[in-house]
Amino acid sequence: MSRPRIGFWYRLAAVIAKPPLVVLFKRDWRGMEHIPSHGGFITAVNHNSALDPLSYGHFQYNSGRVPRLLAKAALFDVPFVGMMLRGTGQIPVYRESSNALDAFRAAVNAIERGECVAFYPEGTLTRDPDMWPMTGKTGVARVALLTEAPVIPVAQWGANLVIPPYAKENKVRLFPRKTLRVQAGPAIDLSRFHGKEPTPEILREVTEIIMAAITELLAEVRGEPVPAEPYDHRKVLEEKRRKAAEEGLK
Repeated sequence: MSRPRIGFWYRLAAVIAKPPLVVLFKRDWRGMEHIPSHGGFITAVNHNSALDPLSYGHFQYNSGRVPRLLAKAALFDVPFVGMMLRGTGQIPVYRESSNALDAFRAAVNAIERGECVAFYPEGTLTRDPDMWPMTGKTGVARVALLTEAPVIPVAQWGANLVIPPYAKENKVRLFPRKTLRVQAGPAIDLSRFHGKEPTPEILREVTEIIMAAITELLAEVRGEPVPAEPYDHRKVLEEKRRKAAEEGLK
């Protein structure tokens, strides 16, 4: 299968975005040799800052295999931003609507055409207080099992130091100059799941394997041990509601 061209819109985006990224930030990129040179594949990336799509995108663009990211559909309505997203072939995600499956189909079709599709399996910015990846959603597992395409884990760190997620103060912390660290790992071996019925149990197991690979890479990037268990925001919210209900009965 031939290698897809980068195209005009992606090159235009690079002309706009790369100069400030190069000037404002240092870079520590590792594992680019794990990015397939040909054929469709998936990248699974942790999400800890509004800036990290640019940080990861810069790394991926320089590998020669540009990604198609799944982005909130509302972003496609933003002037200029929407034009660039459509031009570069990003995939709109319509949550909780009749169009919710469109992103899934578009991702599968892109991979079958030999493209790279990037997933943020957490589905949103991490809520983990220590900025580790949370439990993931099963969308990436579904696409991985259906296409049997290589899944490349990617960990990134540094963008969150510039634009922290959910910060109370809307400040961009450019100085001192930060290092944007991005590291790709070898493809995750999911061959034992190929050909199996994608039951909820299997999808959850595959998702956990993918998230564990990302977390292990991030631990290497950060030079810290892997947490004992991933942060599960849904369980945390349920526990808060339970305690609030118990307090209300007192």
